[in-house]
Amino acid sequence: MLKAIQTNQAPAAIGPYSQAIQAGDFVYVSGQIPINPSTGEVVEGIEKQTKQVLENIKAILDEVGADFSKAVKFTIYLNSMNDFAVVNEIYGSYLTEPYPARATVEVSRLPKDVLVEMDVVVYTK
Repeated sequence: MLKAIQTNQAPAAIGPYSQAIQAGDFVYVSGQIPINPSTGEVVEGIEKQTKQVLENIKAILDEVGADFSKAVKFTIYLNSMNDFAVVNEIYGSYLTEPYPARATVEVSRLPKDVLVEMDVVVYTK
């Protein structure tokens, strides 16, 4: 059984997709970009963008009663791998061991020309 997850505490989807989908004991969070849900604007700079992305994900996880400790798989998309160390440090500050599996890739362009996007899969049990 699938259930769409929606919260006003994270940016609304900008296309035909859900913020997240719960499928059984797993929640699949769509790629989040650094849009401040209060203003609808993209925040500036890699540090602020990374924090905003993680806060958006946190808000979606809160909606299903989960948190980062239940994350099993992250994917991080970067506009430039030169930002890897900064993103990695901020990302790590949101997590505890055991850390989730992760892939980090550099892409040629992200929605709204942001610098970072992340998606996550969370186990809810």
